[in-house]
Amino acid sequence: MKFSIIIQSSPFSRQSTTTAYRFAEALLEEGHELFRVFFYSDGVLAANQLVSPPQDENNIPDQWSALADKHKLDLVVCIAAAVKRGVIDENEAKRYEKPASNLQNTFELSGLGQLAEAIAISDRVITFGG
Repeated sequence: MKFSIIIQSSPFSRQSTTTAYRFAEALLEEGHELFRVFFYSDGVLAANQLVSPPQDENNIPDQWSALADKHKLDLVVCIAAAVKRGVIDENEAKRYEKPASNLQNTFELSGLGQLAEAIAISDRVITFGG
């Protein structure tokens, strides 16, 4: 079965981002396909490579990146929500004349068209947070 996941809440205020990550791991272990993970609203904060949690907490961006590398996952961050929250890649940093970028390298900034495509192509779309 082909799944897509939408993550809408901050990884720092709710458990939903970690739950989504564990769900993704479990469905991949069961042999399902994960077409896309779409980060929206405060969920875009999961793509910030400058996160430095305490040692006894999960580093959410690193966890998603490792899973994406292992399984060739498509991690898409809503560009409008990300820019609004200060999560930008090098192109957006130049566009908005910011001194640096902070988007984790395995994530991609894109628009809601990527979400619409995921919904159309997937057998199941699961939303976490919101």
